[in-house]
Amino acid sequence: MVKPIDEEEQITDPEDVEEDEPQPKGTLYITRAGAEVLRAELKHLLTVERPKVTAEVSFAASLGDRSENAEYIYGKRRLREIDRRLRFLDKRLERLTVVEPNQQKDTSKIYFGATVSLENEEDGAKVTYQLVGPDETDLKVGKISVDSPVGRALIGKKEGDVVTVNRPKGEVDFAIIKIKYV
Repeated sequence: MVKPIDEEEQITDPEDVEEDEPQPKGTLYITRAGAEVLRAELKHLLTVERPKVTAEVSFAASLGDRSENAEYIYGKRRLREIDRRLRFLDKRLERLTVVEPNQQKDTSKIYFGATVSLENEEDGAKVTYQLVGPDETDLKVGKISVDSPVGRALIGKKEGDVVTVNRPKGEVDFAIIKIKYV
């Protein structure tokens, strides 16, 4: 469990109050590596970024007139952004369920964490994706969300199956070539 934020700045101006990002309902899954990335971001914001910006705001406030002090105004805005992200990460980490893909018992079907090799039935192009949670999606490294159209189409399928994915530019059929859990 993540420690609660004890240094949170008090916001008194109603215009400064921002709502936190909505939290989705249901079970949220993440790989251990994805959870570690979120924990590292939380720690960095809490121990490095926030103290640095707080010191900058304190210095800017000591210069006098705050109404026309750009460093002070920007610093306060940055503190609010940091605090909002800290609250989001704290809540999110409490709700996430860490899944170890390599401990999957049924490796014949596609579940969360699976690395799947696909072949486009139309042009023969091959791609490999790992199905991960929305917090760790990164298409550049082949990590797609289980909530994406491709991810939803793949869940529960086996090698040799053909899935049809509805995309904005039309339907595409993919043949499942290989499933592995790393």
